[in-house]
Amino acid sequence: MALDTAGATDQLLGEGDIPPVHEANAGGTSPFLLTSDHYGRILPRALGDLGVAEAELVRHIAWDIGIAGVAERLAEMLDAHLIAQRYSRLVIDCNRPPAAVSSIPVISEATAILRNEAISEGERAARRREIFEPYHHRIDAAISRRLHDRRPTVLVSLHSFTPVYAGVARPWHIGALYNRDTVLPQLLLKHLRVEGDLVVGDNEPYAVNDLTDYTIPVHGEARGLVNTGIEIRQDLIADQSGQQQWAERLARIFAEIEVELRAERLVD
Repeated sequence: MALDTAGATDQLLGEGDIPPVHEANAGGTSPFLLTSDHYGRILPRALGDLGVAEAELVRHIAWDIGIAGVAERLAEMLDAHLIAQRYSRLVIDCNRPPAAVSSIPVISEATAILRNEAISEGERAARRREIFEPYHHRIDAAISRRLHDRRPTVLVSLHSFTPVYAGVARPWHIGALYNRDTVLPQLLLKHLRVEGDLVVGDNEPYAVNDLTDYTIPVHGEARGLVNTGIEIRQDLIADQSGQQQWAERLARIFAEIEVELRAERLVD
């Protein structure tokens, strides 16, 4: 395990590094705008392996396992625009306010992130400028364009969670997450419960708030959009079959919800 101390400069991404923002189906006609803050687990070349063993870098601490496959399939099935973040949450967490301690973690669960210890303010700023900000600027621009064009816009932030946390098994298959706006989460919860074969979390295993979340508060609530967060348990979407099944289920449910939103004139 190499601890690369290069890259502690004001420039983070360089030759051989890919752009932080991934998009799919940008011309999609669906009212649903999908985001995936923890889609990828790429590390900038300048940061080496962050001082973390490869076995740790494939765990949940680095990304949301399985959500990329669900997000891609769901975008295609709904004809929805997907905006996703390619770099690991260990470099900078794109669903944390930059001022939060967990924005650039020095420890995640029980794993020390050695390369994140005692980094300079210049390096912190570079991570924000080159990874965090391009992602959120793209979401903001997409929303602004849709609103300018009077296109209905419903924000859905996609995540996955571990089956066991701190030694405690989590019973939920899926959860709807929210803070101030409960319109879409309550519709989603209603449809998920009707499925009959699911343990559904109501703001479980997490709840959205301004101190620990960024995407929903900033792009959903602050812009006045109908919105929800979604968390799917990772063992259910760890392979392509599970990802396909969950994308199909969510696509069917969101198609039904769209009809209800339009009937209530919450989307028009």
